Amino acid sequence: MSIKKVLTGNHAVSYGAMVSRVQVISAYPITPQTQVVELLSEMVADGILDAIFVNVESEHSAMSACVSASAAGARAFTATSAQGLALMHEMLHWAAGARLPIVLANINRAMAPPWSIWTDQNDSLSQRDTGWMQIYVESNQEAFDSIILAYKVAEQVYLPCMVILDAFVLSHTSEPVEIYDQEKVDKFLPPYKPMVAIEPGKAFGYGALAAPDTYMEFRYKMQKAMEKAVEIFEKEGKLFGEMFGRNYDLVEEYMMDDAEYVIVTVGATTSTARVAIQELRKQGEKVGLLKIRVIRPFPFNKVREALKGRKKVAVLDRNISFGYHGIFYQEIKSALYPLKERPQVHGYIAGLGGRDITIKDFIDIYHDMKKREDMEEIVWKGVKL
Repeated sequence: MSIKKVLTGNHAVSYGAMVSRVQVISAYPITPQTQVVELLSEMVADGILDAIFVNVESEHSAMSACVSASAAGARAFTATSAQGLALMHEMLHWAAGARLPIVLANINRAMAPPWSIWTDQNDSLSQRDTGWMQIYVESNQEAFDSIILAYKVAEQVYLPCMVILDAFVLSHTSEPVEIYDQEKVDKFLPPYKPMVAIEPGKAFGYGALAAPDTYMEFRYKMQKAMEKAVEIFEKEGKLFGEMFGRNYDLVEEYMMDDAEYVIVTVGATTSTARVAIQELRKQGEKVGLLKIRVIRPFPFNKVREALKGRKKVAVLDRNISFGYHGIFYQEIKSALYPLKERPQVHGYIAGLGGRDITIKDFIDIYHDMKKREDMEEIVWKGVKL
């Protein structure tokens, strides 16, 4: 029988790992992620979770330990933030290239300098080309659910998966979270049975030299696995809904049926945007919301289907690719380019380093998009100069 607990986003992640029956946890504490692994270490120490907890001296070592454990056939988990994720960068490539279905929770935190412990998305988006799948969550319940789903998808396509939530907006904010009955979770997520695993006396090589006549084929197969993951996310998201009452897709539409204008969001700001959309609808405005939940693999068809025929689209980025644009703005424009009749797309950057993004901000963005004729490369929202 499921129970409800009031949990922070960090502890929702810990419970997600617990019911996923992770077998090896390796981690190094870093604010604002520390609570995730603190609770898991207590669960292991108290015998609530049958797992090995590996203390390490850095995030690079944490991912190295997860790579080794996963290669040996264990369900491996870790969590980190910002500079810690950057320190893992080399090993993120190793995990993806070795086709190991590790799950990592990243608590979005702005990169230093200047030093910050608050949220933005540049840390995780800097790793989007490492071969890891990426899920961005809106709520603590979605954080809990997404850990389970991440393993279910990762273990079918043999790629690692990152579950990403906003620092302090979710990580340290409490919400009711439904913790599902363990038997039902076990039925949805059976034990991990890898095709190959390192065992004593049974030699198997990972990461061997690939000459020019073979290296490219490894990369081709990773791309095909990513493409396959799109349909796996759809299938498992529906199955999750049938079993637990919550459907998950790669994108989520809100009040989109007759929308002429659309605001695109990723992560926790989506909840604020929903309220803004409700306010605008009361005023008779034909506006809707498109939430991007999975950005790797990128849901090209879902985005095109949702945005075709709309007049204008505003994309909110809590990140920036310096010298270019907001990153999701780039991705949405790129996805829409093959359409013959494309909506005008405008990019807005807001909320860097944890600055609040309010309901009024979304309403202002909507009115700005509606009247704007020229496409600016970057529209900054809330800069105090």
